[in-house]
Amino acid sequence: MAALVVVAAAAPALADPDTQVVTTAGALTPDQDPFYRPPTDIASYAAGRVVRSREVTPEIGPLPVPVRAWQLSYRSNDQDGQPILAVTTLLSPTADWTKRGSRPIVSYQAFEDSVGSGCAPSYNIASGNAGELGTGSMVKPDRIAPYLQAGWALAIPDHEGPQAYFGVGRESGLITLDGIRAVQSFTGDRSIGADSPVAMSGYSGGAQATGWAAQLQPAYAPEVKLAGAAVGGMPADLTTVAQFIDGGPFAGFEFAVADSLARAYPSAGIPALLNARGVRDFQAIKGLCQDAILTTFAFHTLSHDATVAEPLAVRTVANALAVNKLGVAAAPQTPIYDYHVDTDEVVPVGQDNATVQLWRARGATVELVRDVIGGHVGEYAKRLPSTVAFLQDRFDGKPFAAG
Repeated sequence: MAALVVVAAAAPALADPDTQVVTTAGALTPDQDPFYRPPTDIASYAAGRVVRSREVTPEIGPLPVPVRAWQLSYRSNDQDGQPILAVTTLLSPTADWTKRGSRPIVSYQAFEDSVGSGCAPSYNIASGNAGELGTGSMVKPDRIAPYLQAGWALAIPDHEGPQAYFGVGRESGLITLDGIRAVQSFTGDRSIGADSPVAMSGYSGGAQATGWAAQLQPAYAPEVKLAGAAVGGMPADLTTVAQFIDGGPFAGFEFAVADSLARAYPSAGIPALLNARGVRDFQAIKGLCQDAILTTFAFHTLSHDATVAEPLAVRTVANALAVNKLGVAAAPQTPIYDYHVDTDEVVPVGQDNATVQLWRARGATVELVRDVIGGHVGEYAKRLPSTVAFLQDRFDGKPFAAG
């Protein structure tokens, strides 16, 4: 079980009742746990500044090496630039880092793909409730083992933010970058620091967050020097993905994104487009994690919940989808490893290919890897070794040749 800890704010030293709390990590969901509550003066904190930290015991099964783990809360920004409190989980091997310099950090964006605070990676890592809540066990030991075996520290942000917005790319990218800032400034683990090399990795919904972070980094966090980023099965164009899965076994993802956009962009007017069935469905999806979403909404068709035949084509809805499309206005400056299976049954490869073309046209260097046959879930496991090899080469400073 997770230990009872006292959490003190890093700064500023003000008389705020939220700056010192006693909680058991993982005992309460984020919407109930004071650790996740922003201080009243959150706007005065610089982006990425640590607000609170607490050591936790990972409850996700056996890991390949002994680690220490912490939750860090920090100031970030939402999609509108307003201050929010975000949380990342730091997993760091206890073995000494014997190579030159500080221990490398990999920001690992899990495929949260959910719409409830109880689905947040930080909560599930600390509580061990992933299976119970139907999160798809997004942070399984085998999915992160190679990173830890390499001796790297892992930062796993709750990139959907405090409102659990699935598909809101800009916010997830900002939270990811600010999580890196927070981890690099954290003094609880002396093997890492401001000079630690940093890379990113994410698959599926986690790849969207990773792609947005890589794309936003040059303007938003130029001091964060990224060695590289790996993205796989990336849903870069939500409109295309929604059209592809509508009415099929993975339609729940479409409904989860629709719910998130309705909450994140009130101007999209999504609730006003719902018929009676739509009102019931959007009420039913509230707070669900990915397994429950997929089970509940399998083979549902979005137009059956709307008063219009093509809800995605409504101008306000299309605008909300458009601002979350990768590759439109910027491109990463760090090397990118982009992998995808051509027969992906969840996220069509074509929209990822189009994004890579946009990135390359703006000067990005991308290694493009396409497997001829396979499935969405299996592709992550298949390409995990080459993902780690790509990141190792970047940390080692080897020349990068895009392909």
